Amino acid sequence: MNETTPDPSSGTADGGGWGALSDLPGNPIMWVLIISELLVFGAFFVAFGIARVLDVETFRAGQAMLDVRMGGLNTLVLVTSGWLAAKAVQRQSAGAGFAARSYLAGAGALGLVFLLIKGVEYAAKAAQGIDIETNTFFTLFYLMTGFHAMHVIMGVIVLAIVGWKNSSDNLETGAAFWHMVDLIWLILFPIVYLLR
Repeated sequence: MNETTPDPSSGTADGGGWGALSDLPGNPIMWVLIISELLVFGAFFVAFGIARVLDVETFRAGQAMLDVRMGGLNTLVLVTSGWLAAKAVQRQSAGAGFAARSYLAGAGALGLVFLLIKGVEYAAKAAQGIDIETNTFFTLFYLMTGFHAMHVIMGVIVLAIVGWKNSSDNLETGAAFWHMVDLIWLILFPIVYLLR
């Protein structure tokens, strides 16, 4: 390219870049995905709030049947995994690729622990005869937590890929997605499990 033709891949606003998204860590396409996913979960949270107002007793009874300890344990697991992902980015930036991969592997492993705990929770509900059709509360519970679990699965895959394709940009992109998964759970857990 010559000096008068801007390079669209440069990420600069004058080069056909992404504007404000260009200043965020990682790939701007991932940020578009993250924003769209946050909007989808936001719609879930609004629907949950409206349904709760319309059927307070069903939601109170449903929340009383949830295992807050399992939800709390999963919160601890995801927050710790987010810390490990942040440490991976930090170590990669310092040129310590092996340490970065180790932290990333820990974050991914804790993602699998989260899924295991969620599976145990779902199995306990199934043993009680509770499923997605039990009532409005459990329909939304399974939709929201199941959709989040799908994002955890995808996040573990993303972490594995960026660990394999080790670069600062890839790692920042994967960590951004993983932090979105953490953030959603940090909103979902109190709304679904705790707020009465």
